[in-house]
Parts: sequence; structure tokens; C-alpha cells
Amino acid sequence: MKASFNFQEVERKWQKIWAEERVFEVREDPSKPKYYLLEMYPYPSGRIHMGHVRNYSIGDVIARYKSMNGLNVIHPIGWDALGMPAENAAIKHGVHPRKWTLDNIAVMRDQLKKMGFGYDWSREVNTCLPDYYKWNQWFFLKMFERGLAFRKESWVNWCSQCRTVLANEQVVGGGCWRCGTPAIQKKMEQWFLKITEYAEELLSGHERLGKWPEHVLLMQKNWIGKSRGAMIDFPVPSLARTIEVFTTRIDTIYGATFLVISPEHPMAQDLIAASPRREEFKAWIAKAVADARTKRGFGEDEKEGIDTGVRAVNPFTGEPVPVWVANYVLMDYGTGAIMAVPAHDQRDYEFAQKHGLRTKPVIVPAEGSAEKAEEGKAFETTGRLRDSGPFTGLRSEEAMDKMGAYAEEKKIGRRSTTFRLRDWGISRQRYWGTPIPVVTCPKCGTVGVPYEDLPVEIPHDAVITGEEGSPLERLESFVRTTCPRCGGKARRETDTMDTFVDSSWYFFRYTSPREEKLPFRPEAADYWLPVDLYIGGVEHAILHLIYSRFFTKVLRDLGLTGVSEPFPHYLAQGMVIKDGSVMSKSKGNIVDPDEILKKFGADALRLFIIFASPPDREFTWAEEGLEGSYRFLVRVWTIVHENLDVFAGGAPGLPNDPPAGGSIDRVLRKMHQTIKKVGGDIEVRFHLNTAVSSIMELYNLVRKETGALRQSAEGKAVLRSALEALVQLLSPFSPHIAEELWEKTGHAEILIRTPWPAFDPALAREETVTIVVQVNGKVRDKFEAVRELSDKELEREALRLPKVRAALGGRPARKVICVKDKLVSIVI
Repeated sequence: MKASFNFQEVERKWQKIWAEERVFEVREDPSKPKYYLLEMYPYPSGRIHMGHVRNYSIGDVIARYKSMNGLNVIHPIGWDALGMPAENAAIKHGVHPRKWTLDNIAVMRDQLKKMGFGYDWSREVNTCLPDYYKWNQWFFLKMFERGLAFRKESWVNWCSQCRTVLANEQVVGGGCWRCGTPAIQKKMEQWFLKITEYAEELLSGHERLGKWPEHVLLMQKNWIGKSRGAMIDFPVPSLARTIEVFTTRIDTIYGATFLVISPEHPMAQDLIAASPRREEFKAWIAKAVADARTKRGFGEDEKEGIDTGVRAVNPFTGEPVPVWVANYVLMDYGTGAIMAVPAHDQRDYEFAQKHGLRTKPVIVPAEGSAEKAEEGKAFETTGRLRDSGPFTGLRSEEAMDKMGAYAEEKKIGRRSTTFRLRDWGISRQRYWGTPIPVVTCPKCGTVGVPYEDLPVEIPHDAVITGEEGSPLERLESFVRTTCPRCGGKARRETDTMDTFVDSSWYFFRYTSPREEKLPFRPEAADYWLPVDLYIGGVEHAILHLIYSRFFTKVLRDLGLTGVSEPFPHYLAQGMVIKDGSVMSKSKGNIVDPDEILKKFGADALRLFIIFASPPDREFTWAEEGLEGSYRFLVRVWTIVHENLDVFAGGAPGLPNDPPAGGSIDRVLRKMHQTIKKVGGDIEVRFHLNTAVSSIMELYNLVRKETGALRQSAEGKAVLRSALEALVQLLSPFSPHIAEELWEKTGHAEILIRTPWPAFDPALAREETVTIVVQVNGKVRDKFEAVRELSDKELEREALRLPKVRAALGGRPARKVICVKDKLVSIVI
């Protein structure tokens, strides 16, 4: 029997059935193990793009697989709906941000549904609606009460294009993370969240994140930037003050020949006040401050500075040292002041060479060390101390400990740990964001809005012109208010919150999105959290992921959750590439998903985008591959329809002991091996592309053996089972066609509600091969492995062998060469 594959009709049919039967809606059920599958929610920019399609296709495969394996799967979706693009659209097109955003959401919601993604739409959240951002304000007030939200004047990163402040994390390559405009420095009164309070835990928490990509953990580690060292006080006699410096190399302090402070340092102006060149110096400092701080401190720019003429005293040597202001010292690191040791720090060395400052070596290579001091370079490694008073002769490590203790004993310093991480500036001078819920009263000062008055709603009548400053500042009906404490006249805060606040806790709101008394029901969060698998782009490794981890720890300390780490397993999916670059509107290489859906359908698009590349790798768009996926689905459709007769009259029993090597044996074994392989590829390795490849291999064998199988009742029983397995295995990837074929073959229950097929371990046992393992060209051992193991799996198995580990002797492998099914060669 043949039937044409009308994919549009099939997809509409099953999307309607899933919606009407509320197939993907779930509730807490303590009798079932839960699985929280989450992809980063989208910004409603107007239309979904292939990055969305890839991210959500990966997640949907895993969610459907877990559901068919009996888990209670929560798979929610929502909208990161506040932010600058809505205001830009208002300026450009004259449409209100709220209308622009809600219209875009309607379009994108329809597109996602057409893709057949199995979302629980009853949990949909929208961060631009008051019932969501009310709780941003609630969290802010709780943090305000605890001293975790505070306001201060500070230098901030300013984007002149977006006309708003940027957190340090939002400055990428010296420019705005969103538009790329170079960030400049500006001094403003700002609201901050005290993320530094959790710096140590944010760092130590990495131990719980063993299922995160190593490079993501490293990015976070470097951003948090923990440094152990000492704070040392350098007295400045002429000002009767001290300059506190932080150093990780107190062992070099006898070689400190000058001090350098940042242009932003609070003492900079005081240091130049008595100089006859103070006006010139003020202008220089102003210029240095105006430079984006992200452009300094990386050794790229010319190291400029001024000698203030003031002298400090090295507390270890008692010698006077000049104090300079220089552009290579960041206020964001340590105290914004360093002791310069040009003999042992390359940046200090280059600065000293340029400005004729003294260099004094105090560290020499330790005995037996391969390190050597090079002409024209600072000797930056540890070693043995010389010319260092009572510490001369000590090794650096021992000296650091003793010098730290000496500084504490003499009250000239202390051992200390510092972090590069700075408090999170959340003030934004824009309209389309969560209003910060405080008022300023001449009598009472800064007062939080009472909880019962939340939300402070975004007013709908603000005029958005694009002028500098928030549109809310010019809206007197919003600004003028009364003090909740004394009842007098007060002014409402016109800054709005960074939209990363919205995304820092949305995964909690999904657990009880209609809760009205609290941000979420703690008992619901306790059931669903943590997120079992979080999928998103690596570009959020610092911004969103650190902020979400911080927020979760605050919520824990507020007693709302017992979870400390929200995402123990994070999968960073690769970018979609076309014409050699990442798909983007600016590059004109966008592929419209709607056009693809009309031409090939959602199932073919999903299958193609999964099959083309492993989830964590870049994926190159090629329409011929899409056509190939579509043709494969047509072939599956055809083979099932051609053999519908084998499904009539119920399921016959399978043969217990088929003749080895025959068609029945080959298909039966391949079916069980494929069930095992696909489950393992999804469950353990996330090799979704190889799972699809295995399904295609099963189809090819069944297609080849169909004629032979149809010659006997036993063969027809095997053919039926193989086709059922083929459809079941295909269902997470191309669910519409799988559901339709499942129904066509006489099954009453819809496929997503049926169990995942089981495999017989004996029949699933694959042929093994012997792998020889060499270390530096010499055979050390061998092991048995199934065919087609990946290079990474072969390497892992080889390095587990005791004889190989003995040959390595604790040394790392410099190179590992794998020859598939034959050899692992390790070079040390």
C-alpha cells in the first residue's frame, strides 16, 4: 500500500491533538522521578531563527526521550521580554514597546508551535508583564533590607548608542555587548547588587558543576578572579595617609622601587594637589579615566603615567619610593594601587624602562631550577630571595608566608584574598525595564516601596525620544509620589533594572507561574529544581550563568529554596554557520524557518539540524542536507505503508532462537543494537547526530531484508517489530510523522505516551575488536571494545589500563593518536 506523505497535514493534525489532550502539561508527582529540561528562553525580537531551532530541537529530543522512559518531564518556555531593542523599535517605527513586544511574542509563539516542540505552554512566562516583574521588585526590596542592594556614586561603563550603563560583564572587547559601540567612562549614582558577597561560593561551587564544559568553568573562574596575597600599607608622610596595595608576590617587596595607582583611585587628586603641574595632571587623569577600562591592563596600549612628586615609604625597607598615576593599573583589581617591582613584573619593567625608574632584582632562580633570567625581561617566576633583609635565602613560597606574618605582627599589613569580581551594577537609564521600587524623600532619605504596593508598573504614557537619560525622568506623573514613611512629597526612582535580573530566576517561576503570594511556591521548586539539563549558548558563560547562580544563593538564604546550584548540567550548543559566518541579520545570511516549514516541514528540519553536527559543535547550514533528511522521512513513510499488512491481527510472537546469520537474525540483532545505541547516545553522550545515523542504518537493513522477512510468519513478526522500533526511535527527532505512522499501524495510544522500546542485552551485544595501546611507540597493553568507538572513548579506555598508567608515570600525554577499531598511540 502506498500513500503520499502530506507533511503539512500530518503536522497540523498532531500539533492539534497534543494541544487538545494537554500532552506536555505536567504536575508535581512524588511517585515519579522528575526531569527538568530547560533551554534558555528567547528574546522576542520578531521571528525565531535557526539558532533557536537548533537549541530547542536538541532540548525537545531529550525531553521526549526522558518522557517515554517514564520520567515526569517539565519542559517550559517563556519570553525574556524587557530590554533595549523594544525602545529602539519605538524610536524607529513609532510603536509602543509593549505592543511591539507582545506582537512579536504572538508571532514567535506560533512559530515554535509549528515546530512541534513539546512545551508545557500552561507554564509560559512573560517578563514584561506586571505579574512577573513585580517579583523582581520584591527580590530587590529583600536584598535592600539585607544590604545586598545599595546605591553609590561610581565610574560606570556607558554606551552612547544604547544610552545606558553597562555592567563590567556587558563590555565585550571594549564595546557594548549588544551593539558594539565603544564603552566610555562616566561617573553616576547607581544601584548595585552585592554579588561580591558570594564570590567565594561562586568559585567553590564549580566543584558541583562537573557536567559543565571545562572552558565555561575556566571563563567564570577567570572572571571571578580569586587572588591570594597580602595587603600592605605604604605610608605617605607628606599627606599623613597611607596607600594600601594588594600583592600576590610579597616575596618581591624588597624590589618595590615605586608605587602606581589607578587614575580612578580616590587619592589621585590629593596626590597632585600640591604639584605646580596640577592642572596639566588633572587633564591627563581625566583623559585616562575617560578611556574604557577594558582597554587597559592587557598590555596592548602604551603605558602612560605621571610622577605625582609625592613619595611613599616601603614599610619593609624604610626607603622612599615615588608615587605615580598610570593607565595600566585598574581600579577594578585589588585596591587600585600596586607596588611596582620592575625586576619581577613585565608590565612594571616596561613602564620603568620608559620612564627611567630604578630596577632592583631580589629573586634569583632556585637551585636545580630550569628557569633563567633573560636580558631585557622581568624574571616573573618564584625562586630564592636575595637582598631581602632577614628573608634573604628563603624560597619564595616560604618567604611569602613569613613576610605575611611579619606584616601582621608589625601592623603594616595583613594576609588577604581578593577577587576580580565587582558588584553588579543594575541601574539602567531606560524605559522598558523593571522600575526600581524606591523613592527619595527629603526627610526620610531612600525608602523602599511597601510590598503591598507592588508592582510599581511601567507607565504606558512615557514619551520615548532617544534622548539621553531615562524617559521616566520626564514623566512627572510617574516621578512625583508620596513618601510611604512620612507621607510627604517624594520622587520615585527612575532607573530601571538590568534585564539580566529577569533571567536570573525565571526557571524558578516556571515551577508555579500563576502563584500570587510569592515569586514561586517553595514546595513546587523543591520538587522540580535543580534544572537537570540546561541548554544554551556559550556567550552567556559569564553574564547570565553567574548572575543566575548568585540569585539562586540569595533565594536559598531567603528560605525560598534548598538549592544552591541551579544548573548542575549545562550543555553549550554550537552556533549555526552559513557562508562561513554565524547566521545574523547584519550579515544577510539568515534562513527563514517559515520558508523551510512550507517546503520541507518541521520533522525534516528538526532531523536535519540534529543529524548535521554534534550539539556542542558548530553546525554549517546546507540545504542539500535538509533535502536528504526529507527524503529519508519519505522512505520511512513508504516502507511502513508498504507493510501495513504485517500489523493486522495483533502482534505475533518473535522467534526465540532464529538461525544465525539469516535475515531474521540480522534484523533482530540490529534492532536491539540500535535501541541500545540510540538510548545511549541520547542518555549518556548527547551524540544525537550518531543516534540519527544509527536509525538510518536500521532502516537500510530492514529495507534490504524486507523481501526475505516477508517469506515466513516469523520473518513478518520480526519485520513488524523492527518497523515499530524504527518509528519509536524516530519519534523524539521527527515526532509528527512518527505519531502518524504509529496510529496507521493500529496503535490506540499516542506514541509520546508509550514506553521507550527495551532491548535484549544478549541480542544487543555487538561484535568486539582488539585495540592495541602503545606508549612512545612501544606496545604496553590491549583491550576489547565494540566497533566504532569514538577517539575520545578509545583514549579514555586506554588511559584506564594499569600498564599504560604505569608507563606514563604520572606524566601527561602530549599527544594521543587513535586509529579506529585498531590502535591507540600515546606520546609523552
